[in-house]
Amino acid sequence: MKKWTLSLLTLALVLVLAACGNKPANNSNGAAEAPQNNAGNAEQAAPAPEETVKLVVGATVPHADILKFIAPQLKEEGVELEIKEFTDYVQPNVQVFEKQLDANYFQHQPYLDNQNEENKMDLVSVVGVHVEPFGAYSKKYKSADEIADGAKVAIPNDPTNGGRALLLLEKQGLIKLKEGAGITATKADIVENPKNFNIIELEAAMLPRQLDEMDFALINTNYAIEAGLNPINDSLFIEDKESPYTNLLVSRPDNKDSDAIQKLAKALTSDEVRTFIEETYEGALVPVF
Repeated sequence: MKKWTLSLLTLALVLVLAACGNKPANNSNGAAEAPQNNAGNAEQAAPAPEETVKLVVGATVPHADILKFIAPQLKEEGVELEIKEFTDYVQPNVQVFEKQLDANYFQHQPYLDNQNEENKMDLVSVVGVHVEPFGAYSKKYKSADEIADGAKVAIPNDPTNGGRALLLLEKQGLIKLKEGAGITATKADIVENPKNFNIIELEAAMLPRQLDEMDFALINTNYAIEAGLNPINDSLFIEDKESPYTNLLVSRPDNKDSDAIQKLAKALTSDEVRTFIEETYEGALVPVF
């Protein structure tokens, strides 16, 4: 009997200990607390940092300055902006097409269309940002009324900007183009030249440096600014603010809808950029958004 009693007592003790070991811990309110995986909760509480995307954008002056203005804002949004400055109008498009650049910002739609057609590219406009009124400049004359017969006039030699220059001369009543001549007008389209201008075609970037050799020149605003000319104060005449030549952010079909490019487009058309353009350039650049 003593052996059986001892065995029963031992079994009872084992059962009690087993029950105590399986009982969940209670919190101060008596509720059972589930086991916690501290390592797993720590991982959930600390979200992974957002990956920074780098955009390499080609630009001329003053476009590069506008990009520099928005670079800090874009960095906060996870976009690192690398700006490559150019002094010509050819390489920024070539390098976007060849994927050496992600985008560029320097040109208007007629020029882009012409470059796509001539070079078999398919670059696309992402957003329009500003207009740069095209102007005539001279070191010899102070006003258009002083322009003499036989003046030497320099214009850009690329098809669209050359045509733009001729259209501006026509609007001033200085020449007349044949009916229907548009943005791609050339010297061959001039039907009346009452002042017998000697019109000389030069690379757009060279025009400011040739002012000493010319009576006047029609110069893109970015090159005028780069040469220290003020388009409002120094021009003989200039396009009005209704100029249709909006300067564009341009990229490729494969990346134009990417998150980074769209963030760049949004930043370029923000209220802050509008104010920056208006206060910095005082009419030499006109926001279109």
